[in-house]
Amino acid sequence: MIGIFDSGVGGLSVWREVALLLPEIDLLYFADQDYCPYGPRTLADIRQRVEKVTRFLLAQEIDMLVVACNTASAAALAHLRGLFSLPIVGMEPALKPAVEKTNSGKVAVMATPATFQGEPFGRLMARFASGVQVFVQPCPGLVEQVEQGDLDGPATLGLLHRYLDGLPAQGVDELVLGCTHYPFLRPAIEAVVGPDVQVIDPAPAVARQVRRLWERLDRTTLGIRQSPRFFTTGDMVRLRQQLRQLLGKEVAGEADVHAVSLA
Repeated sequence: MIGIFDSGVGGLSVWREVALLLPEIDLLYFADQDYCPYGPRTLADIRQRVEKVTRFLLAQEIDMLVVACNTASAAALAHLRGLFSLPIVGMEPALKPAVEKTNSGKVAVMATPATFQGEPFGRLMARFASGVQVFVQPCPGLVEQVEQGDLDGPATLGLLHRYLDGLPAQGVDELVLGCTHYPFLRPAIEAVVGPDVQVIDPAPAVARQVRRLWERLDRTTLGIRQSPRFFTTGDMVRLRQQLRQLLGKEVAGEADVHAVSLA
């Protein structure tokens, strides 16, 4: 079984890609919605929280962990790998492919403020940003809009215009989605930045890495996946509604949803 978690429903953008590539593997998703968003919190606070989430998932006997949250990955991925021995896959903004694809030499990354504050993003810039101009765009408020189910309403579009309107005029031609919530805003984002800016979602690449590591584990499976299980520290009725909106009626209808509390 693979455990996938995020502060909220953003990591479902990774869940759906993993489900496509590993249809025979049981997936467990954890949405820490009572603590969402992670972005405004201190790095120490995030580390402490995601350690609790990980211990809960380990109690469910997962074989692999996917930290499907850029903020949690930036703040705590190294911390988790130092504590736990199972394979752990994290997120990082897809700066490398953006740099490889750009024709203008100008790329942008949109993410939560905490993602940019973490040391991993600095290392990412040092490794891949040589010779290009990187526009760093913090996007406070967008996670909350996705959590509320507002994917293309006036409030969400207002935030997107505020954060992204200036990028095409500055010559940006590659835009990296540095938060797992943002792929659910992709149609609205593409409408705002226009056809000359390519939007990059890292979720498919992360799912491919999950599959590579899973194959190395060489676990025996029955070949028939159980109904997907979802846990939330928030309202499970609300989560089921979000599953229907973000993943479709079929997944929501089959989903086994539970509300839990982390001490």
